[in-house]
Amino acid sequence: MQNFREILGRIVVLNEEVIFSLIVTLIIIAIAMVANFAVRKVLQKQISDEKQRFLWKKNIRYTIGFIAFFLIGRLWLDGFQSLATFLGLLSAGLAIALKDVVADFAAWLYLLWRKPFHIGDRVQIGDQKGDVIDMRVFKFTLVEIGNWVNAEQSTGRVVHVPNHRVLLDPIANYTSGFEFIWNELEVNLTFNSDWKKAKEILLKIAQKHSSEVKSEAERQIRRTAQEYMIVFKHLTPMVYTSVNENGVLLSVRYITHPRMRRGSSQLIWEDILTEFAKHDDIHFSYNTIRYLDGGMSKEVFSARNASVDPKKE
Repeated sequence: MQNFREILGRIVVLNEEVIFSLIVTLIIIAIAMVANFAVRKVLQKQISDEKQRFLWKKNIRYTIGFIAFFLIGRLWLDGFQSLATFLGLLSAGLAIALKDVVADFAAWLYLLWRKPFHIGDRVQIGDQKGDVIDMRVFKFTLVEIGNWVNAEQSTGRVVHVPNHRVLLDPIANYTSGFEFIWNELEVNLTFNSDWKKAKEILLKIAQKHSSEVKSEAERQIRRTAQEYMIVFKHLTPMVYTSVNENGVLLSVRYITHPRMRRGSSQLIWEDILTEFAKHDDIHFSYNTIRYLDGGMSKEVFSARNASVDPKKE
């Protein structure tokens, strides 16, 4: 009888502790929600920049959530220390059953610690390319670029990528540290064109369109070289000469911002078309078919390297 009373007393005490813990837990959650709401309102008024406001909201939400989780954990674990072994076995089983979730969480810690990219960066991870618009515990979100759209412009699709992909696939960051990329345009001329004159024209056009970003790129190179072993001896545009089956290939290499790649290509190509039209000794090379009348018969052949003047054909 005495043992029954002792057991009953322990149950009553335990129930009181559980009820108390539940009440305190609800109070902590309520305080966390109110604090998060209040901070969001303050940030809405104090910070006008949308990107900075978004980053502050996320960091404060994570901080408040971590504090609330820590306090609730301390509250409940103090009364159930005897369950440590059980919880250890349970966590091991969950780690096996939910390995992708655990990997996503571990990758999230890696993203917070090493910071291979930030919100707003343009990145490529595996086959996925896009601008980072959100980072969460289990996934990060991109606005997709490329795919069926040329010159890596936005497709408009939002892609959610599991965090563990950053631990498995190479990460290419277009804008971290050094915020410029090298772009190339290939101009194919016929063998009988004055390729030296064409090369000088291309170099002047490339210099014209890259002069604005050159000074900023040089400053960023000096700053980034303190953290990474990045060395570019020349940031000025270059025009390289080679030969292929269609004629003389001139490759224009210049520096530009990743998000201006298509726009800069368009401006350069428009100048190329305008300038080359002023010279009769410079011709683009392209596949053509020419018909020859041989008197009794006609012969058809392909003249890849022939320049065609529509006025004379």
